[in-house]
Amino acid sequence: MAASIEDEFESNTQDYYSLLNVRKEATLEELKSSYRRLCMLYHPDKHRDPELKRQAEQLFNQVHQAYEVLSDAHSRAIYDIFGKKGLEVEGWEVVERKRTPAEIREEYERLQRERDERRLQQRTNPKGTISVGVDATDLFDCYDDDFEEMPGGGFPHIEINKMHISQSIEAPLTNTDTAMLSGSLSTHNGSGGGNINMTVRRVTSAKGWGEVHSNTHAHADREALCCVLLSVKCFKCFLTAQCGLQFSPRGLRPSCSLMTARHLDQNTMGYLQWRWGLNSAMTTSLVRDTKSNHFTLALQLGVPHSYLMMSYQYKFQDEDQTKVKGSVKTGWFGTVIEYGAERKISRHSVLSATVSIGVPQGVTLKIKLARASQIYLFPVHLTDQLLPSAVFYATVGPLLVYMAIHRLIIIPYTKAQKEQELELQRKSSATDIAKKKQEAESAVSLIILNAWYGKFVSDTSQKQDKAKVIDVTVPLQCLVKDSKLILTEASKAGLPGFYDPCVGEEKSLKLLYQFRGVMHQVISADTEPLRIPKQLETDGQRLK
Repeated sequence: MAASIEDEFESNTQDYYSLLNVRKEATLEELKSSYRRLCMLYHPDKHRDPELKRQAEQLFNQVHQAYEVLSDAHSRAIYDIFGKKGLEVEGWEVVERKRTPAEIREEYERLQRERDERRLQQRTNPKGTISVGVDATDLFDCYDDDFEEMPGGGFPHIEINKMHISQSIEAPLTNTDTAMLSGSLSTHNGSGGGNINMTVRRVTSAKGWGEVHSNTHAHADREALCCVLLSVKCFKCFLTAQCGLQFSPRGLRPSCSLMTARHLDQNTMGYLQWRWGLNSAMTTSLVRDTKSNHFTLALQLGVPHSYLMMSYQYKFQDEDQTKVKGSVKTGWFGTVIEYGAERKISRHSVLSATVSIGVPQGVTLKIKLARASQIYLFPVHLTDQLLPSAVFYATVGPLLVYMAIHRLIIIPYTKAQKEQELELQRKSSATDIAKKKQEAESAVSLIILNAWYGKFVSDTSQKQDKAKVIDVTVPLQCLVKDSKLILTEASKAGLPGFYDPCVGEEKSLKLLYQFRGVMHQVISADTEPLRIPKQLETDGQRLK
């Protein structure tokens, strides 16, 4: 039997109604009846042959999927309008279930647009950085003994002295090839420049890839750079090699770099890098990253800069993912000490502030906002000298501003959002409770007291004929929905919980029910459609 099942339903697997063998206007009772009948027919446990069992299991799952969709009014409305494709759109679970077909279509188009935008963003992977440098040295240098006040002075002079903008996108060419395009523009004290980078990457295997990188840089000296990058990566150790040629008015400048890394343990990586060219150097670093800590130690020996750097970051295990960090870097250029904090302020935004104190760099406050794949940097240079007042205001100022904004704006806003969501939940819950209450009241208004199915006889002495009548009170009560019992024009022996007590003989259904406190009795032939309560009973109750 199961061998013919697959052929029977091969052409119907795309239509849930045809799969369940019901009409498109079928009621929930008709769906249940057909679903139970097909589940009994195609249950895998009824077949011992492995091939037949596999086919039956496949059809059993298809029938279950069709019933899951059609038995839910919301999913059924979506399926009737858009088919299976509409059910694949993400976001339907948050849509209110009391929508008209026109509203469902509009919501589907909106969700489809959002899904297309997410796919485009995942494929292109756009990243951008905007940096705006602010020179605020006039705020604190005015307290220096050597400071000379400019004519007509009064308010401190604050200006933007540099700006940098960069953007990059990726474009998958094939399953193994990816093209990356990036560019940047920068300006500093009236002098600007920019560059365009083009990279083509080919993934050769799970352990390695190759890249061809082209860079064009335009500035005061109009230089251009072209390089080739080849990388190979292994499980616990990877090697990266890079060779390049720089074309400029001064001639060709070859460069080469080599970097290797290895896992020292589960949370520790060791790096060793060698660079040869304009800025030759040898760098070794150790990075340890755990759930609550991040530690970095690096040493570089090279021309023109050699330095020793150590940084530590502590990660709080809170909802806002708060982090505090500090670092020390010393070398031929001087010494720089940095400390700061980072905190998540919204679902997609992270705000951080860092104070940099260096000799001879001075004091700088760096504010960074990362939102999704975009980064906004605001380095504010406060003073060229090591002034305690600049360090104090750079430390306390951002903290006080954040606390004020957090208390006066963020907390009230999030509280209002939560109250609004809570109010919507209350309204939704009240609507659902009223609906459930109405359904419960409707469900108990029709009660099946007694129901028998089979062959009825008038002679009470014929005990054998009496045995051909079965009690179907409970199965019929299970079929009651919204105070209605509707049986189609078909043999009632196929209903859930029924069976044929007298095969080949004339049968009927006799039931005694209570509708809104009033007793009623009805007798229906085996293939006769039945609907209770009848319209007269309903109208009579309304008149009373």
